[in-house]
Amino acid sequence: MNQGTREAAFVHALSSAAVAVAVTRACTRGELERCGCDRKVRGISPEGFQWSGCSDNLSYGVAFSQTFVDEPERAKGLSAGRPLMNLHNNEAGRKAILHNMQVECKCHGVSGSCELRTCWKVMPPFRRVGVVLKERFDGATEVRLTRIGSRTALLPRDPQVKPPAARDLLYLAPSPDFCHLDPDNGIPGTAGRRCNGTSRLAPDGCELVCCGPGYRAGRAEVVQRCSCKFSWCCSVRCQQCKNTVTIHTCRV
Repeated sequence: MNQGTREAAFVHALSSAAVAVAVTRACTRGELERCGCDRKVRGISPEGFQWSGCSDNLSYGVAFSQTFVDEPERAKGLSAGRPLMNLHNNEAGRKAILHNMQVECKCHGVSGSCELRTCWKVMPPFRRVGVVLKERFDGATEVRLTRIGSRTALLPRDPQVKPPAARDLLYLAPSPDFCHLDPDNGIPGTAGRRCNGTSRLAPDGCELVCCGPGYRAGRAEVVQRCSCKFSWCCSVRCQQCKNTVTIHTCRV
């Protein structure tokens, strides 16, 4: 996190988005005195429906995130690479919400007919925001600090790479090797990590989790609840059963 890697870029973007989402949801629920629904969304849409209801006040959530998350970075000065990187990625996280806003509607009319349709804007599920940022993480651009006249900017390290957009993630340093133990950088490595030896393509498969050194299989006895019965009223009583299972762990 201290080296300006793409992992740091992802964490900053996700954290900035999380603050904006949390505050915006609190506004919609009426939990904050200084904000409420977004009342600026009004009138008739080009599609012919009536804007109404309680649209999520994302502008307030974004403004709060900019103050709460960005100000500490701005205080460090805008001539260093890391604050510029963090500020860019913070904004990319907020844009992942803005560019994925959704519309929810309700029909009004006799017997459920949709003679009048009222709609409002809502934020995407936060999982969707995470998926978008993960895609940005995979395509993140490595940059370097460059002086342009009297100011500094982050430009692609490879001159053949096009300048990143505001929604893209930036990083300054390549990621370390997470597969091997590195206590100085807080990297535990993969040795001894549990994995799924029966799956090759899943994210928990040993080939992926173990980074290639292979894995070993062992037998272990585990205690599990079994023969559970519902007792009136109202509890569930179970027995304790011992089972022997196969456990796969990464080699050193």
